[in-house]
Amino acid sequence: MTTELLSALCLVAVLEGLFLFAAPGGWKRAAEQMLAMSNRQLRVVGGAVMLLGVAALLLVRS
Repeated sequence: MTTELLSALCLVAVLEGLFLFAAPGGWKRAAEQMLAMSNRQLRVVGGAVMLLGVAALLLVRS
């Protein structure tokens, strides 16, 4: 389980780096838009992304 968690965290780092490398301007615009959002809006978006991620993980792992 620990190996899987570390692998998943490494994959997150690879994807984040890929986005920054491939489209730094788009990433900056997205960060600016997030700064303009309220904490509540960010929590809703974060919760939705987490739920989608868990659902996708369950589909992949089944």
